[in-house]
Amino acid sequence: MQKDVLCYLERTAKRYPNNIAVTDQDSSINFDTLLKNSLAFAAHLQSIGVSRLVPIGVFLPKTARCIISFTGIMQNGCFYVPIDIKNPVSRVDAIVKNLGIKFIVTDETHFDTLRELSDVQLIKFEDINLDDNSKFNPKNRNLLIDTDPLYILNTSGSTGVPKGVTVPHRAIIDYIDWVIEEYKFDENLIIGNQTPFHFDFSASDIYIALATGSTLIIIPENLFMFPAKLVEFLKDKKINFIHWVPSALTSVSKLDVLGGVKLDIKTVFYGGELMPTKHLMYWKRYIPDAVFSNFYGPTETAVISTHYRLDRDFADDEPLPIGYPCKNTDVLVLDENDKLVTDKNILGELCIRGSSLAHGYYNNPEKTNAAFTQNPLNNAYPEKIYRTGDIVYYNEYGELMYKGRKDFQIKHQGYRIELGEIETAVLAIDGIFNACVLYDDENKNIVLIYEGNIEQREILLALRDKLPKYMLPSKFIKLSEMPLNINGKIDRVKLRKLF
Repeated sequence: MQKDVLCYLERTAKRYPNNIAVTDQDSSINFDTLLKNSLAFAAHLQSIGVSRLVPIGVFLPKTARCIISFTGIMQNGCFYVPIDIKNPVSRVDAIVKNLGIKFIVTDETHFDTLRELSDVQLIKFEDINLDDNSKFNPKNRNLLIDTDPLYILNTSGSTGVPKGVTVPHRAIIDYIDWVIEEYKFDENLIIGNQTPFHFDFSASDIYIALATGSTLIIIPENLFMFPAKLVEFLKDKKINFIHWVPSALTSVSKLDVLGGVKLDIKTVFYGGELMPTKHLMYWKRYIPDAVFSNFYGPTETAVISTHYRLDRDFADDEPLPIGYPCKNTDVLVLDENDKLVTDKNILGELCIRGSSLAHGYYNNPEKTNAAFTQNPLNNAYPEKIYRTGDIVYYNEYGELMYKGRKDFQIKHQGYRIELGEIETAVLAIDGIFNACVLYDDENKNIVLIYEGNIEQREILLALRDKLPKYMLPSKFIKLSEMPLNINGKIDRVKLRKLF
């Protein structure tokens, strides 16, 4: 049995040494070179006294250098922490202190930005001799086991301190082995990477490539602001697999730029937030032979927990299923009394168990114990579940349906309302490109913030046929463009500042 994800790279470098592993705007690297570079990188870490099983920050632009850094850090038996270069130094400092990071890999361009960090040794990528791996000592790597941490991703924390989600090797190995088998992936994949490396979907792109010998193409970030150029890039690079957040897909569909373009895309994964059904149907119309799968999973569960392979058409106002559990993952829908929900159309909180679970939040036992709890259905032995805070139900097909967040449920005019249900109805309206529904507790308003070429009166007329009166928005804010956070999702924190 495989003990760490580096086994993928070693196996692939033997089978497909000359296959291109990663391509960015400026460079490409094959698997043989990637393996050798990772060993040289680890040798450098050893030369400056980096021990095993410590977190190492990576503060680099999204390029092949990141992949070299990630694999090199693992070769020394350590785990990596991708840090967004757009973060203010104060947030980087909060991450460093929370995780106890002593080393950060950066480059010449960003070196001075991090100088003010205390008790951190900066490793300049340009100073590493990637051509010499002769001094690499495999002892730390040989001690790795599959429950050791692979990476830490930082999510926002309610106290202002980011939470470090600690994901072990086994969680990614089980996901990668499953997804390759389930979707019949091989070395012929050409992966178009959209998500940042500090976002969990990117792990899917990276490790599918390492495991299959396929090519990971890092799409220039600026292309997502120009959908027509983005589509041309997909065509020119013959990209045949994408795993994007819905906002990236809708940027293409809302400008209707797929017409007359023949793409090679065979598989589309999407998730991370609500996918507007009408925009998905647009993509399906232009690439009808592609496989479309809705992927659901919080950062705390190693990329995804459930998936739904599109097997039928949906009306614009129909929500999309999140489907069924992935291999070696089980989902429990629990009611307010922690009793198992099995009946159709009954709401409950989605809880997850299995090898996909993260270890918890690094250096934060209090938050870990609140979210990763003992399975209430099992009193016989210790067994952790992750409480997602997501409200779901089973539909008539036995598929899981996402209803909304526990914290998106409001009480308005005496009614309990899921804001996600209002969003689904709004997103089905012609002329709405994107939307977010929030609640103004102080003024008791349901606030609709939207992007589109339609006015308030028309929206209300369309919604009156779909929603009861008490669920209709009472405040409307029209934007030329919806703000997105660093992971490409709608930035609800910024939107709250608008009212």
